[in-house]
Amino acid sequence: MPSGPNTTLSTPAATEPRLRLKPAAPATGYVDGAWWPSTRDLAAELPALLAALAARLGRIDRVTYHLGDWPNAPRRVTFDDNAVRLEGFRSQPSGSLTAIGWNRQRTTLLVVPPETGPDAAQHALTTAADPDNTDDSTKLLAAAGQPQS
Repeated sequence: MPSGPNTTLSTPAATEPRLRLKPAAPATGYVDGAWWPSTRDLAAELPALLAALAARLGRIDRVTYHLGDWPNAPRRVTFDDNAVRLEGFRSQPSGSLTAIGWNRQRTTLLVVPPETGPDAAQHALTTAADPDNTDDSTKLLAAAGQPQS
């Protein structure tokens, strides 16, 4: 039986982030795309994500996230021979993560929970990366069947 279009999303290589971005253009909406990490270990998940985002942002200096989304996150990770500060905030919307480059350019992503099934995750990734989408992380996750607390 041939595999379906979600095969690569359900079994990605460890170094490939499950990521979809809006085209590089003026920002629309609350997020610039979506990311579906494999675990809730931010330090382990970030290197592949940062490598993918570096093409758009250049050197990345900081990553901000909602404190409740990533338990036990370190304060820094090393990427590309640079220290990247990790900053958790209660005020950042749950289900989002922002990477900030040295030139202050930023990319905000919907974070699809790792435990989300492949079909729902694919829907969230595709919807968040639609250039016409202006929904926030709460609406995007609810549409994918993943309500936020």
